[in-house]
Amino acid sequence: MPINRLPNEESQFSEFKSSFNTTAIESLVAFANSKGGTVYIGISDAGEIKGITLGKETVAQIVNEIKSKTSPSLIPDAEVIEADGKSVLLLSVNEFPVKPVSTQGRYYKRVGNSNHLLSTSEVVDAHLQSMNSSWDFYPDMTHAIDDISLEKVYTAIEQMNREGRNIAEDPLSFLLKYDLVRDGKLTNAAYLLFKKKDSAITTIELGRFQNDIIIKDSARTKADVLTQIEQVLDFVKKHINKEVVIVGEAHNIPKWQYPMEAIREIVINMIVHRDYRSASDSVIKIYNDKIEFYNPGRLPENITVNDLLANTYKSTPRNKLIADFCKDLGLMEKYGSGIQRIINYFKENGLAIPVFQNISEGFMVTVTSAQQTITVGETVGETVGETVGETAQTILQAIKKDSHITRDGLSRLTGLSLRGVEWNLSQLKEKGIIERIGPNKGGYWRIINKL
Repeated sequence: MPINRLPNEESQFSEFKSSFNTTAIESLVAFANSKGGTVYIGISDAGEIKGITLGKETVAQIVNEIKSKTSPSLIPDAEVIEADGKSVLLLSVNEFPVKPVSTQGRYYKRVGNSNHLLSTSEVVDAHLQSMNSSWDFYPDMTHAIDDISLEKVYTAIEQMNREGRNIAEDPLSFLLKYDLVRDGKLTNAAYLLFKKKDSAITTIELGRFQNDIIIKDSARTKADVLTQIEQVLDFVKKHINKEVVIVGEAHNIPKWQYPMEAIREIVINMIVHRDYRSASDSVIKIYNDKIEFYNPGRLPENITVNDLLANTYKSTPRNKLIADFCKDLGLMEKYGSGIQRIINYFKENGLAIPVFQNISEGFMVTVTSAQQTITVGETVGETVGETVGETAQTILQAIKKDSHITRDGLSRLTGLSLRGVEWNLSQLKEKGIIERIGPNKGGYWRIINKL
């Protein structure tokens, strides 16, 4: 058998073992819970071919042992090959359709070239995902229909009708239609969406910090998740800066320290995608020049932060029922587009892109009011000693080519709304980078050389 049939090193899909033992079974379980893979028996961890002694019934005995020590039972494909005159046993499994698979009561998943022992919540998530379900679909064994507010349900119906849904059902029929009540029992989603009373399961801690030690103001919400969206946004607005930008006669633009469309997107995403099984609370910390949004529940193992930034991932909502409901309410657009919208809002406003991080057992988004650091002079040929965002640079390029370009023309060029164009122009004027010569109609723009 040619040696090039063997991998050079261990990977996400290959594992070396000098001999068959319980760790070989753990690796097969990890492969079955991931994308499949092969365990090579007779090769050392360093990749040295040691070979394995095989009797007449050895392979059958190994396969039977794997079958008896895994649940659901794994039956790997077994193949013996010759390399350097020595026998190597290949044990291969595909990704198992119903996850997770265990051995001796333990569950593993392949991460890189090693096996990761799954926590209880990861075991539950793996099972729910393989069943195309999520935790919020399941019955709430603690609460009953009397624990939710039908008035809140009716308010949601009215909101959906404003979104063009044309719902005529009464609140109880509506809950049944949306699978929020199943077999006469509330789902976890229904309780979170419409609960009558505050409860610790949805706690969000809010703080306005002077520094890491001194807290200037604090609040806490334990309301239903729909109410929390506005409560959190109100607290944020209370503690960030706002000014009015005058861009023309009878036309002013309220300018917040951060783009509020992006902040709203962050808040909705953290509330909808939170891991409500975790004992940890969501925490929002507002500082002079940044806001930290922390949420229990890390990114799924198959999605990295780089995937988020590059938009190269398939969205897998942690709470599918809540996410689908909020989409019909008009609170969310299509799954998976929120991060890109957040990034684009900050770019349009000339601000640094938010930082996304897995932190401990959760996920954190940090936004700052710092400007993007891209030198205008390098792009437009003017040494003005200022820094602006990429969108503002595009506007400057357009003005350099055509000083009479209209706001409508800039809107078509950049893809911004007229309001977004006005905001960027106001920023450039405020920094002294451009000025308007003459009236809005018939006038023109001039780029100022500060040197």
